[in-house]
Amino acid sequence: MPDGYQIKDQNALYFLTFQVVGWVDIFTRKTYRDIVIESFKYCRTNKQLKIFSYVIMSNHVHCILSCENNLSDTIRDFKKHTSKSILKEIENQSESRREWLKMIFKYHAKYNKRNKNFQFWTQENHAVELSNTEMIESRVNYIHQNPVRAGIVQNEHDYLYSSARNFAGLDSVIEIDEL
Repeated sequence: MPDGYQIKDQNALYFLTFQVVGWVDIFTRKTYRDIVIESFKYCRTNKQLKIFSYVIMSNHVHCILSCENNLSDTIRDFKKHTSKSILKEIENQSESRREWLKMIFKYHAKYNKRNKNFQFWTQENHAVELSNTEMIESRVNYIHQNPVRAGIVQNEHDYLYSSARNFAGLDSVIEIDEL
């Protein structure tokens, strides 16, 4: 992993990207997006995670986070929990792509000594420390425009799984912290 994308200051503000291995479009299903949302809520309540901006796309999550505790540990726990929960959901629900998804996640685990059976998230988080207002505003705009650029919605605040709704004062699926 390049040195420039590591979390060095555990209490700083970071732009992060959590990518599903193989760019698998898992978050096209509401049930999997909701696991991410519930995990964010848990970390906010129990691990002092601060969520300032986020978007859940079909195969990745962009977010701006900080943590009063150790950010790296919190992200590790978040990713571990969401991967286990999503894999369990794939196994227990009537998922039409079950065998294909398991094959992809098993394939990626073969090349990672940290995962024995399945790998859901990539190891890297593409962490970029946000040290000034210009960087923060640029990344918030990037996050909120992601569904617009992908052609999912015309207006950023129309996408339910994005903090653009919070910024617009609309109902949202999760509470965020103020920058």
